[in-house]
Amino acid sequence: MDTWSNNIVTRGTTIHVSMPRVTGSPYHRRSSLYQLITSCRSTARLTPPPPSLPPPERVSQLPSLFAIDHSHSRTEKGTVIQRRREHFGEAGSMYQWRKFEFFEEKYAAKCVVPDGEEDDDLATKKITCCSSGRGKVVTGFDDGNVCLFDRGLKFNYAFKPHASSVLFLQQLKQRNFLVTIGEDEQLSPQQSPLCLKVFDLDKMQPESSSMTSPDCVGILRIFTNQFPEAQITSFLVLEEVPPILLIAIGLDNGSIYCIKGDIARERISRFKLQVESYSDKTLSSINGLGFRVDGRSLQLFAVTPSSVSLFSLHDQPPRRQTLDQIGCDGHSVAMSDRSELMIGRPEAVYFYEVDGRGPCWAFEGEKKLLGWFRGYLLCVIADQRTRKHTFNIYDLKNRLIAHSASVKEVSHMLYEWGNIILIMSDKSALCIGEKDMESKLDMLFKKNLYTVAINLVQTQQADAAATAEVLRKYGDHLYSKQDYDEAMAQYIHTIGHLEPSYVIQKFLDAQRIYNLTNYLEKLHEKGLASKDHTTLLLNCYTKLKDVEKLNLFIKSDDSVGELKFDVETAIRVCRAANYHEHAMYVAKKAGRHEWYLKILLEDLDRYEEALEYISSLEASQAGMTIKEYGKILIEHKPVETIEILIRLCTEDGDKRGDSNGLYVSMLPSPVDFLSIFIHHPQSLMEFLEKYTNKVKDSPAQVEIHNTLLELYIANELNFPSMSQVNGGGDYLNGASAKAATLNAESNGTTAGKKGSKEEKDRLVRREKGLRLLKSAWPAEAEHPLYDVDLAIILCEMNAFKDGLLYLYEKMKLYKEVIACYMQAHDHEGLIACCKKLGDSVKGGDPTLWADLLKYFGELGEDCSKEVKEVLTYIERDDILPPIIVLQTLSRNPCLTLSVIKDYIARKLEQESKMIEEDRQAIEKYQEDTLAMRKEIQDLRTNARIFQLSKCTTCTFTLDLPAVHFMCMHSFHLRCLGDNEKECPECAPEYRSVLEMKRNLEQNSKDQDRFFHQIKNSKDGFSVIAEYFGKGIISKTSNGSTSDLRAAASSSNSGF
Repeated sequence: MDTWSNNIVTRGTTIHVSMPRVTGSPYHRRSSLYQLITSCRSTARLTPPPPSLPPPERVSQLPSLFAIDHSHSRTEKGTVIQRRREHFGEAGSMYQWRKFEFFEEKYAAKCVVPDGEEDDDLATKKITCCSSGRGKVVTGFDDGNVCLFDRGLKFNYAFKPHASSVLFLQQLKQRNFLVTIGEDEQLSPQQSPLCLKVFDLDKMQPESSSMTSPDCVGILRIFTNQFPEAQITSFLVLEEVPPILLIAIGLDNGSIYCIKGDIARERISRFKLQVESYSDKTLSSINGLGFRVDGRSLQLFAVTPSSVSLFSLHDQPPRRQTLDQIGCDGHSVAMSDRSELMIGRPEAVYFYEVDGRGPCWAFEGEKKLLGWFRGYLLCVIADQRTRKHTFNIYDLKNRLIAHSASVKEVSHMLYEWGNIILIMSDKSALCIGEKDMESKLDMLFKKNLYTVAINLVQTQQADAAATAEVLRKYGDHLYSKQDYDEAMAQYIHTIGHLEPSYVIQKFLDAQRIYNLTNYLEKLHEKGLASKDHTTLLLNCYTKLKDVEKLNLFIKSDDSVGELKFDVETAIRVCRAANYHEHAMYVAKKAGRHEWYLKILLEDLDRYEEALEYISSLEASQAGMTIKEYGKILIEHKPVETIEILIRLCTEDGDKRGDSNGLYVSMLPSPVDFLSIFIHHPQSLMEFLEKYTNKVKDSPAQVEIHNTLLELYIANELNFPSMSQVNGGGDYLNGASAKAATLNAESNGTTAGKKGSKEEKDRLVRREKGLRLLKSAWPAEAEHPLYDVDLAIILCEMNAFKDGLLYLYEKMKLYKEVIACYMQAHDHEGLIACCKKLGDSVKGGDPTLWADLLKYFGELGEDCSKEVKEVLTYIERDDILPPIIVLQTLSRNPCLTLSVIKDYIARKLEQESKMIEEDRQAIEKYQEDTLAMRKEIQDLRTNARIFQLSKCTTCTFTLDLPAVHFMCMHSFHLRCLGDNEKECPECAPEYRSVLEMKRNLEQNSKDQDRFFHQIKNSKDGFSVIAEYFGKGIISKTSNGSTSDLRAAASSSNSGF
């Protein structure tokens, strides 16, 4: 154990106090401050006071000038209360606390409690108790009357709940009930006159014309045989779940009577709590009570002159705990809004919690009344010398006196309508209300007490905007005094509420770049910086050439994850200041790969490093970066760039690309990267060739093949829009560049060698193009793996004959094929093509020979050999009639009759034979027709003799009844059955003839079939003759015939 000492200075008096210090414990042994001074006198060295100082006997008042925080700890012998040295050392004199007028009287004059308007005796009666709640103030008098007052202490009404005196009352908060304790008429000597009543103030019962009384819902006798009578010293009601009430009644014998339940329905339970043990010789009265509710935990504080106890009511039976062995003599007991018990003693105000004594605030004077209002400590203090009363309002958090005023003797202290109501012994009242925050702050600002204002808004939980406004004004004040560092410290606290431009403009004008840098750093730390703020901060760093701070800002480890500044702005500013490494660091950390590569390629020309960086990225990110910067990479590192693209588009392609088309579809497509090869078609061709060699079933095969065909078939591997001047890089007109190149080639040997090399390259490319045309259109496939129309256009534009012929042949455009040979005047190829494509047996088009004959007829030169060969195939397949052949060949003046002499002779002989055969057939048909007509005439004019003796069906002898048909068939009637009108033998043949005729008539109406037969027939006239011969056309209706004629006139096919 050692000692500690401290000098206490107050009113010019210095007291040096030495006290033993208990080590190993956080608490100090407690006694009252009077005992403290007494114990100090034995060990303290008192400095003799000067003559003007107060006498030594007033030294006992000096400890009341300090705020002391007391706590307790338990030992085996009992409760040991020890002082905390740190609180005692830090406490300051109340006289050093600043005084302000944060409260004011709400009315111009003091409010006097009005006397009873109906009862003049109220003016002479004394107020015994008061309560407030639900917008009302309730006062009880010693004659048994109760008065209710509205806002402004305006008298509402009065009633008399008790006959003699109202001792205690309490206005409930949850329900508009009033609970009173008073003296009524004593019915018997054994029965106590004290009773408890509960009134429902919402239900009024008119008793007389001049008196109105609320409904009394419950009356309860307090004292019974089990609960003997004693003097009531304190009273408190707790509203539990309605309608349950818990009423605690403190007595002068140290007992607490508790009543719990629904008094209106008389469903109650009673129990007693004992503060002092009955074994003690003296019993202390209960001077104060206080409920503490914490969730389901319910506790009751009880204060006597000699102890402070705590009862845990949630335990059965309730458990008592002694918190302190010193209480208070008067009724200066109250509860704070944090459920702390406050006790006022002459030396200090003590706070108690469930675990013992908490902090205490020491100041001199007898505490008449204590209260707690909105975080303020309210005290009515009686001066021991002058006996004057002072009402003080303390702000304990900010250590200031918010209000101080001399008052009359205060009997009761209430809180209602947001005001503090002091009721004096003479029944006058004083209403004190708190000023608004703006008024309090204006008062402090006028005195330049900015620190007090800041503490005030923080402790009163003002909104952040109001706090920031106070900090701003304080910063402006410091700025006007040129205390820039402190001003900036205040402005930093306003970040998030004050517009940053307000602060930035001030320090730009003052050229305080260091302070500005500090502010901008804090702005970025809180994530509230804009792009302009980032630009300004980085410019400050670069202007100061503070590379260390720049590194700390950009490369700090605490900025893991999302950066605290705008990335793009930081990169742009660092690039502009030539801090490329910092810009690259930010870009890489933020994943802005496009900026990282832009710096590498455009600023540093580090192409290999850029390719390595791209290779390290994920596939999607690498693809995006190559799309943006691939043009530069292809220009300087084409081989390496192509390798990256192949790896990107065919990742694991050798293993999985051929077998898993779904996986290939997830990879980037080469088509996405075509734009980067706009100036390098040779590299594009190499890239696509390598890709197609690795991936055989790419989803973009059609687009890839189209691009390769364009590259293969082009006459020159140099698009007009890609032409560049090597030195300057300016783009020239494609036609002018091509003309200049041709001019140069014709002027020297070097140009000739270059031309031959280009021609050789062109032939190689076209071989590849033709190979691609064939391989991408398999024989079994209906459509090729490229755009046919585009391929045809490319072949025609670049005069690629082989490719064009292949495409026309695959598309079965045979006429376009022979048209190519005709344009080239390749007669041998033309005839060979017709032999291949004009054979109808092999699915060819025989009409090609007619087109070929027409071509030779209009050629205008001697082509007798070719014509004879063509006529051979025309005659073999009977493609054209001789008359058409003669008309076609007659147009060529270089051909003689000898060319077609043999052909005409053979055709005439053939026609003659056909005529003779037709003549014989006609004669036969005429003979048959005459025979049929004769038979018809005979049937009409002559009788028929039926001589058949047997039935045609059953072959039995014919007997009656019998049926004979004109076809000379006879039948039993029974053999015919129901069909007596047709011959069973001839009917099937007749029906087939009728069906055939019906079909022919139906076909006559099918115009499409008629013209289809004409078109596909070698001799269209024979089809028409057949229709007429069968009587189809002649027997159709006029409408059908006209339709047939109209369709025939619109048909493109000739007879």
